[in-house]
Amino acid sequence: MDKSAQIYVAGHRGMVGSAIVRELNKKGFRNIIKKTRNELDLLDQQAVSVFFQQEQPEYVVLAAAKVGGIFANNEYPADFIYENLMVQNNVIHQAYKAGVKELLFLGSSCIYPRLAPQPMTESALLTSGLEPTNEPYAVAKIAGIKMCESYNRQYGTDFRSVMPTNLYGPNDNYDLQNSHVIPGLIRRIHEAKINKDKALSVWGAGSALREFLYVDDLAEACVMLMNIPKGDYEQRIPVRSSHVNIGTGSDVSIKELVALLVSVIDYEGKIQWDASKPDGAPRKLLDVRRIDELGWKASIKLKDGLQLTYQSYLKTL
Repeated sequence: MDKSAQIYVAGHRGMVGSAIVRELNKKGFRNIIKKTRNELDLLDQQAVSVFFQQEQPEYVVLAAAKVGGIFANNEYPADFIYENLMVQNNVIHQAYKAGVKELLFLGSSCIYPRLAPQPMTESALLTSGLEPTNEPYAVAKIAGIKMCESYNRQYGTDFRSVMPTNLYGPNDNYDLQNSHVIPGLIRRIHEAKINKDKALSVWGAGSALREFLYVDDLAEACVMLMNIPKGDYEQRIPVRSSHVNIGTGSDVSIKELVALLVSVIDYEGKIQWDASKPDGAPRKLLDVRRIDELGWKASIKLKDGLQLTYQSYLKTL
């Protein structure tokens, strides 16, 4: 990408979008188009069409999405599938109509089957049933991948998809009901420390295994992938399996994660595990050989990332 290229980052205020903007700025890109939801409602087809006609971005990063943890996915399944499908459809189609040079679509590792062989390769997509607790969100993300693939096949576009593992870092959502596991735990453990609670209840048995990636690592990988020329990219990424996993290649149990957070936050109370609550999928570890072969590896260790994230959370208080 030319440093003067116009790059539209959809969802620039979110955790992923803001990290990508930071990485683009770090690499010398300054012509970045950013629109808040009040300025551009991505659910509004006509508004998105007008935006692309007027702004004519050369590159698009589609990081805008409705996201949340197990509770939010269970409580608002219709919102998750409707809003994500609408945003994806509007942005991807209008990017095609406007002749965008390249689009990067951000997905999620929840696209893979609940019981997919571990670690999960890109080819595991659609081989068996999804995790019920986030199926509507996963279906929407799968549709986004297939939409990018289909436009590439029919129209010769350069629409790329990346599937990051569980993310954490600055600008995350710390809402107790709608957050993902790390920000939710950070807030609950911090509040238990401040309130001098002697015990803290955590959902599940703690045995589920998860892989976590610091969001600035993801942003670095995304910008690297966007800078691979189209011809080179198409030679290395199979058209029928066009998405690329992005992760660390290692996982920890939720119990291990909680122990790290307790250490980082310096909480001295006890942890009580509520096995009556769902754990979600038993394991989610990505096979990252494809991104490794393209020349990228995660660099931020989990404990270091958790310390950075906790410091970022404290600044929100």
